[in-house]
Amino acid sequence: MTRGHALTPADFPDPPHDIGPEAGAEQSLVLGGGCFWCTEAVYLAIAGVKSVVSGYAGGTAATANYDAVCSGATDHAEVIRITFDASQIRLGELLKVFFAVAHDPTTLNRQGNDRGRQYRSAVFYADEAQRNVAADYIQVLDAAGAFPAPIVTTLEPLTTFYPAEAYHQDYAARNPGQPYVQFAALPKVEKLGLYFPQRLKRD
Repeated sequence: MTRGHALTPADFPDPPHDIGPEAGAEQSLVLGGGCFWCTEAVYLAIAGVKSVVSGYAGGTAATANYDAVCSGATDHAEVIRITFDASQIRLGELLKVFFAVAHDPTTLNRQGNDRGRQYRSAVFYADEAQRNVAADYIQVLDAAGAFPAPIVTTLEPLTTFYPAEAYHQDYAARNPGQPYVQFAALPKVEKLGLYFPQRLKRD
């Protein structure tokens, strides 16, 4: 297909189907979208999200540490594990935020200046139901020309998840003045508020 300008997040279509609370009131989703400081900050701001844990998916326990993962020599991806109340927000809606504001799903093994397979765009699905929702949504987004380039997000079974070191958790909120947070993370949170204000947690 011929691609033109990308859609604005406000014009993104909804997922064609979803997983409701009948599958469990508390559900979880593991996403890789580059540096976990950025994606964590976005999802912590969303109503219905109960917790977000930064960590590493894939690979082995022996290399599930920041220095090893950042070397690019492991099979890990930097990810977040989102635990959410499916009666307040559904998996498909979290995926919509993932593609619309949380990261760029069209850059292979790269987010901004962060390069390497550890920064790959990925949905680590817990079961076939999650995989189907993500796969069908990617097809819809590509068909709609949501981006000027094809989506390269991988769909990978969630085999392992290792929480990252304690200092990575809630990193953006605890380090708002850190240059990377100001340059990369906070603009994504602002974009969430601009395009999905109804999804924000209320004080």
